[in-house]
Amino acid sequence: MSKSLSNLLIRASLLAVATALPPGAATLRAQTPKEQVALGDLDYGERRVSAALAHYGAAIAADPKNYDALCKASRTEADVGEGLAKGVLQDSAYAAAVRFARQAIAVDARDAGGHFALARAAGRQALTMGGMGRIRAAKLVRSEAMKALEYDSLHAGALHVLGVWNAEVMRLNGLSRSFARTFLGAEVFGRASWSEATRLLERCITLEPDRIVHHLDLAAVYADTHETAKARRELEWIARAPLKDINDALYKQRAADRLRTL
Repeated sequence: MSKSLSNLLIRASLLAVATALPPGAATLRAQTPKEQVALGDLDYGERRVSAALAHYGAAIAADPKNYDALCKASRTEADVGEGLAKGVLQDSAYAAAVRFARQAIAVDARDAGGHFALARAAGRQALTMGGMGRIRAAKLVRSEAMKALEYDSLHAGALHVLGVWNAEVMRLNGLSRSFARTFLGAEVFGRASWSEATRLLERCITLEPDRIVHHLDLAAVYADTHETAKARRELEWIARAPLKDINDALYKQRAADRLRTL
């Protein structure tokens, strides 16, 4: 069993205890990999991350080249990491998300899902780092998001990653910008802009209007570009929106905090 898969199953067990799941919620019964993925999808849809991770892990254990399970294990690990405080556990979740995404790409490099999973996982991981760490990760994040869009030009997740990428580059201080120009290359670095961050995140909302995370990151861009009324509109929309995704409660809290200080 691979280290990433072993860690996934361990985290799934720990999460089940920590969240007091009902007995049998994450039971790994004798199922085909496809059935395990389907069970994981059901749990993921109900925001039961430990049970979802357990099922995806079981599918991978039975079929290490199960592309669907690898992509979804990466997605769920990234979700788990985002909900954790900065530290060893969060680092472990993001590292696992990156490993599963890379394994998915090794299985099928001509599909958007694996490239998006790696762009998202590496992007989340980068946000835990200092300025130089973020810069070092920026090239990979942009490259993988662009590859995802080559195979699916309307992939809202990849568009979101690129939107945030533009915003994060624009948020760098002067010294970091100078380093980034050298490390990324003037051509790539020069493509970042607030207008592109805005365009991409607005496009995400057109494609997926009910996803809270799109509105949250667009609100941050509006605030940074002094479009306060637009930022307030997005944050107030989030306050009214129903919970859908695993970390929506966290996003709602972040939106409420931003609205108070806007």
